[in-house]
Amino acid sequence: MTALAAVADGVLVATHEFCTTTTTVVLGEDGGCLVVDPAVTPAEIDALAAELAALGRRVTASFSTHPHWDHLLWRDALGEAPRWATAAGARAARERQAENRQKALAALPGLDVSGLGRVTAVPEGAATLPWAGPRVEVLEHRAHAPGHAALLVPDAGVLVAGDMLSDIEIPLPDTAAADPLGDYDRALDLFAAALSRVDVVVPGHGSAGDRAALRRRIAADRRYLADVRAGRPVEDPRLSGGPDWLQREHAELLSIVGRVRDR
Repeated sequence: MTALAAVADGVLVATHEFCTTTTTVVLGEDGGCLVVDPAVTPAEIDALAAELAALGRRVTASFSTHPHWDHLLWRDALGEAPRWATAAGARAARERQAENRQKALAALPGLDVSGLGRVTAVPEGAATLPWAGPRVEVLEHRAHAPGHAALLVPDAGVLVAGDMLSDIEIPLPDTAAADPLGDYDRALDLFAAALSRVDVVVPGHGSAGDRAALRRRIAADRRYLADVRAGRPVEDPRLSGGPDWLQREHAELLSIVGRVRDR
């Protein structure tokens, strides 16, 4: 795990080795902080907790951007702060505990999976997180997973995107959804509408970028989706240089979209 690094005033990001996963920390009042998607290994999460303690910070709130296992992890070292998700995200996390546990342990044996289902729903349609710190807006959408949400910290100009807007991963729509590409389009529209308020984007996997990078990533994601929808060859450096699992996800999406197109 890389040490926490400031990406904006009051917002820190740590990057973990597994899938270049990020954890975002928003500094609050009276030494409190909000932790978004703490991950991944027990040692990394404990190191994160120790680093926050060394900074004189205690975790007073947490948020899971979506109900995939690598965004639902927790350790006692982080304390007993409220752990929020959207209502749909919290529901899916509870329903998928067994599946998430199996996937987590298959990916990284020895993970602490005790907290996978222990997230609490913010009120349905909540616009902000109810915590003692800077305003954090909840931008809920249906791309990638049910109940997925990005968080916008407007005072800092930071968009915490969850598993979207990555510089190393192609779009990964939720192929179990009724309209996976449409859901993704609508989420990108949501982010495009927020462009003027964003100075830094933090993806769930990959590197933080500035507003120009966010604009490029939205455009790249739109090109990818358009090519997939039209059945054209996809030329995307994130795919051509990506790992095997990313290639498999791409192939699965092509197959699903192809079957729908050929009906």
